[in-house]
Amino acid sequence: MNNIITRYILRETALPFFVILFILTFVLLMGKILQLMDLMVNKGVGFFDISKLILFLMPSLFTFTIPISLLISVLVAFGRLSSDNELTAMKASGISLYQFLYPIGFLSLMAFMATLITSLFLVPTGNAATKNLLFTIIKQKVSIGIKEKVFNDDFKGVLLYAEKIPADGDFLEGVLVYDNRTGNEPCTIIAQKAYLLSDPDSLTIILRLENGSTHMVDKNFRNYRKMDFSAYDVNLAWDSPASQEGEKTKKDRREMTIWELSNQLKLSGMNTVRSRELAIELNKKISIPFSCIIFGILGIPLGIRAHRSVKSQGFSIGFLTVLIYYILQIGVEALAEAGTLSPFIGLWIPNLVFLTVAIYLFAMASKEKPYIPRWLKISRNK
Repeated sequence: MNNIITRYILRETALPFFVILFILTFVLLMGKILQLMDLMVNKGVGFFDISKLILFLMPSLFTFTIPISLLISVLVAFGRLSSDNELTAMKASGISLYQFLYPIGFLSLMAFMATLITSLFLVPTGNAATKNLLFTIIKQKVSIGIKEKVFNDDFKGVLLYAEKIPADGDFLEGVLVYDNRTGNEPCTIIAQKAYLLSDPDSLTIILRLENGSTHMVDKNFRNYRKMDFSAYDVNLAWDSPASQEGEKTKKDRREMTIWELSNQLKLSGMNTVRSRELAIELNKKISIPFSCIIFGILGIPLGIRAHRSVKSQGFSIGFLTVLIYYILQIGVEALAEAGTLSPFIGLWIPNLVFLTVAIYLFAMASKEKPYIPRWLKISRNK
């Protein structure tokens, strides 16, 4: 009998879980679609590269959508069981509410493991792969986008002109560069030849000029400076959403695995801003997946009380609960970044608060007692 009930609860919860997971992930992915379409339409990035970018973005979305989908699926499942009086029939047959913890606990544990693996391994790998792919795209578009006898302004603060480009495209001849990134003294560079180089380690693209001169004039046109050179390097920044990612030469904390974060914490001083950021990221990688366990427990008592409009009310309660959770998460994270709270204590406060609420509500639901004490209702009425 218990095995039948367990399989029944799993089936009622698992089906909406995967449906909601697909919908939520697709909705969040739509926020990135406009930037990806700009790369495809305006920058000429191929469909295969866009597909890889979407694939690399998926893990970071799953860390949010898996816990949310679990909570809403439990709410919907138990809301339907409650509205159809199936829970009443089960209780009349001697089935305790605590027995529902077995199937929901199993599903919550699977969601926790999936989110934990995603957070610890897939998200850092995906973020690093995204940055490397964007750099590769930038490198290809720089070499392809430069045309001879055409002024090219695709680079941030730099105007580039090449008199001649050989068929193989290995170098540029008769190069003119106007660099406006120097502030009050824009620089004009003339060179006989130039090469496009890339550094995958620092994620930078360099225009190496040979046999030329730089010309600088201040804004008042009073001072003029000229410098001849045999070799001169100019860093290029691609003016696109991809360049904003590719400019990062230092490995971001979101690209680090749990071991890299731990090693960096040992190297840096514990009172520095950098160490706080690393500690926050390290705790987030574990605390957010742990919310799956809490949401699984919390969804049972909240779902039982969602009698009317099962699906719509289940979605409303679910999104409201998640909204409160992540607002609290953002608040304590800001306090931890400011040094007001310890990263370990601050990042685990939302889980502690919601776990306490979940245990209380589940205990009240198992005893069929109201969630709000009677004495509190009387005092509110007065």
